[in-house]
Amino acid sequence: MDKHVKLSYCSFEAFKVLAKNYLDVECHELLFGRIEELLAETDITPADVAENLMPKSAEDDSESCLKCLISVLEDAKEAKKEEELKAKKEAKDVEKVQRLKNFQIGHCRQFR
Repeated sequence: MDKHVKLSYCSFEAFKVLAKNYLDVECHELLFGRIEELLAETDITPADVAENLMPKSAEDDSESCLKCLISVLEDAKEAKKEEELKAKKEAKDVEKVQRLKNFQIGHCRQFR
């Protein structure tokens, strides 16, 4: 028997828990607001958020980790935008092909 588990993307509330656990930060006036905006506009898992919140070296402080996360979220937002544009273009192309096929079918029936 297969079991399906739905894993959601990271919400701002989940991010705050991760920030508290990984960075011992409960609030950052400037960066938390931007992160909240970006999380609403992107699809990123809690695991990806946690990975970017973990300090990579002794020099990494909470602010540098938050800025790293913002950079990743901005990249994800841009990638999502590009995917949506590509999907729209592909849908338009399919629609054009279908119209052409319909025209050809109708045109051929006229001459029978």
